[in-house]
Order: sequence, then C-alpha cells, then structure tokens
Amino acid sequence: MAWRGGGGGARGIVRPPGACVPAAPEGLCFSGLRRELSVREGPQPRVMSVDQLLYNKARRAECGRESGDRGSSSSPGRSASCRGDSSRTRRAPRHGLAEQVDAAMDSDEETLEETVEGDLDDDGLPHGFCTVTYSSTDRFEGNFVHGEKNGRGKFFFFDGSTLEGYYVDDALQGQGVYTYEDGGALHGSYMDGELNGPAQEYDADGRLVFKGQYKDNIRHGICWIYYLDGGYLVGEVNEEGEMTGEKIAYVYPDGKMAYYGHFIDGEMLEAKLANLLSVEEAKPQFEVVPGSPVYSFDKSSSSCISTNALLPDPYESERVYVDTSLISSAGEGLFSKIATEAGTVMSFYNGIRITHQEVDNRDWALNGNTISLDDETVIDVPEPYNHAAKYCASLGHKANHSFTPNCHYESYVHPRFGLIKCIRTIRAVEKDEELTVAYGYDHNPSGQNGPEAPEWYRMELKAFQAAQEK
Repeated sequence: MAWRGGGGGARGIVRPPGACVPAAPEGLCFSGLRRELSVREGPQPRVMSVDQLLYNKARRAECGRESGDRGSSSSPGRSASCRGDSSRTRRAPRHGLAEQVDAAMDSDEETLEETVEGDLDDDGLPHGFCTVTYSSTDRFEGNFVHGEKNGRGKFFFFDGSTLEGYYVDDALQGQGVYTYEDGGALHGSYMDGELNGPAQEYDADGRLVFKGQYKDNIRHGICWIYYLDGGYLVGEVNEEGEMTGEKIAYVYPDGKMAYYGHFIDGEMLEAKLANLLSVEEAKPQFEVVPGSPVYSFDKSSSSCISTNALLPDPYESERVYVDTSLISSAGEGLFSKIATEAGTVMSFYNGIRITHQEVDNRDWALNGNTISLDDETVIDVPEPYNHAAKYCASLGHKANHSFTPNCHYESYVHPRFGLIKCIRTIRAVEKDEELTVAYGYDHNPSGQNGPEAPEWYRMELKAFQAAQEK
C-alpha cells in the first residue's frame, strides 16, 4: 500500500503506512467503562438548571445567601442603599433554586447592597420601570409594583449571561429565556420562579441541543439530547435528571438506527442494535434487532484500539466498504455502498490515542494512519490494525486523499468510541463511488520550504497546482 497521508487537523498530521508500537493484542486489553460519568467528550448540553447556574454565579461573586421555603416570592432581607433620599432593607430577587441549592444556602446571611434608578413609592421601594444594580455588578431592569417585580424584566449578570421573562409578585412565571455568556440559550416554562414544564436549549449558533421537560428545576420524563454531529440520546431521565436507565437509546444521524438498552448518565453500558419505529406523543418506540450483539462504551487508549476490534459499526457497515482504490498506487480505498446526498455521515475514524509530540518525534513512515483529534490527541491506526483481518470496528482510516474530495473530516461523539472523527460527504455521491478527503497538511509551515508533508503528497500537490495553472 502506498503512503496515503493523514491529517485533517490544525497540526496537519501525516498518514503513510506504518509500523508504530502496536496496540495490545486482541483480548489482552481491557479499557473498562469510564466512571467519570459527569464528563463527556464533544459538544455537550448543559445539565444544570438555570437556577443552579444563577446560584453558582451568586456564590462566586459572594452575593450573599438565601434561605427559606422554596417557591417563596422573596428571599431573606438584605441592606440596600437607593439612589435618592431614602435607604431601606428589602428582599433581594429570588430566581427559584433547586432543593440542593436551598440546602446549601441555609447558612448565615450576608448583606447585598443595591442601587435603584427609577421611581420610588412612599416607602422608598421601586415602583414602575426601574434598574436595580447590585454590589455584585448584576442588575435587573424591569417593572416593579411597590418593591416587587411585576411585569417583564431582565437580569444582566456579571459574566454576560441574562435571564428574561414575566414576573408576578416577584417570581418568574410562564416563559423565560436564560442566555448563557457564550450565546447559548435555554427557553423554559417557569412556575413561581422554578423551571416546570417544556424546555428547549440551543447553542450559540441556534442549534437545538436539548428538548424535554423540567420539574422543580430538574429534567424530567422523556428528554432528548442532541449532538452537533446529528446523533442524539433519548429516554426517560432518572430522579436526578440524568440519562440513566435501561430504556435509553442513542440514535444515529439517519434518525432510524439506534442502540437501545442500559445507559449511565448518557454512557452506553449495555445496549443492542434497534430501529426507531415511531414517535407517538413525544415517546419514541424502538424495536430491538433479533440476534444483535451487545455494544458498550469502548474508548481507546494509547495501547488498546478496542476490546472488540472485529465488531463492525452497524451504521458504517450499511454505508461503506473497502476495496482496491481507483487512485494509482494507493492500495485500498473506501467506497460508498449507497447513493446519498451532501452532509451524510458515512464512516468513523477510531484508533489508539497518542500525543502530537509522539507523532512529531518519529519518522513520517510511521504516521500512515494518523489524524489530529484536537490540540492534545492524535488518533492512529498502526500495524497490524490497518488490516481488516485485525481491525474492522471502524473504517475511516481507509479513505484516500484528494485535492478535489467528496468528503471531509468532522468531530463526532460516538456512543461506543467516544470523541473521534467521522467522514461526511460534502456533495452527493453515487453508489460504488470512492470516498476521498483532503488530508489537510500545512502547506506553509514556518521555517520550511514547502508543505509539512510526506514526499508523495508534495509531488501530488505540485502536479495539482500545475494542472490548475493551465
């Protein structure tokens, strides 16, 4: 097999065939299940409620503490100074905190100063449209009636996040929007200042990342967690609002193929291949495929590529196959089993996980199947796992380079492999068409003449550039 270059990341990692230190022999590596269940790779929806986030902000800014019954329209008294002739003690805003937050706040109270811009009533309380600025630099702009928020209002927090909605007797009621400092937003339904009812969460680009229900500030019932790569988790969350249970599913980007079974906080413990048949009244209906093997989370390490290296990915198996490449001297290539449109995830690129330093310090010949995952990690498919007889759990490393590719690399949060790369079409492809990607070598590295790439790539680049000039 000829060198087939590798890369697709900021570092332009290389991919000729190679013999790197092989992963542990099949059957001798046991990566085990990851137990840091609160940590997930890839873009993740936030799991804290709006009010928990508000509490964290208040604690970080040492804005004081609240206590008292949940659902109360006010919080303990705090001294405040008003811009004007009067000073007073009044209740600071209550946003509605979850039970664990209330418990944490049952402690000595601290005072929070505030400044009011706007009209005051005879008792020196805000009345009408006012701006209240707190010593934490948070502020609230909205309508007051004798010191209580009534009508539309908006909090502006010191970190750039905001909370907007309609207040009745000092408590948020109905639809509220919490906008995160990064531009993401949670749209939810509030009762007495707490999230209760339907909610949706969006990232900074307006893409949906969560859909479901809240009850007393905790995710409740059937919930959907969407990944930016097109896959998603769905199922009934547990009492803590986590995707934990024996009837949770991960659904592939086609919206049909799924793993259905036991998950712990979104991590696949034991699941079988299934098909999503329908969604009735927001409840998905799955049918397990008879005779399906059991799948589980199986993230690779620096020495173990997979605990089940010969178990193919079922989604990938329906879309691609390996055959002799149509590119001269390229060896094997990756081909499409189906005709499909642009934007389709076709294949996955899993491998052992090594560092950029390891790649940089060794010969190009050892980097035949490497691709940059992020600033710290490189995925590698070394000997003997570049042979299908030894490893076929994913096939993305079989795609060859082209300066006019029909696919590109993207990050993907895989239920079995964790954060890896996938191959997605950038135009429509025909059945049996070879899938190619641009390997992404750095064409202008500092201190070097020519691209940081193997010789075969340099020669192909010169030929391509010459053809473009004609």
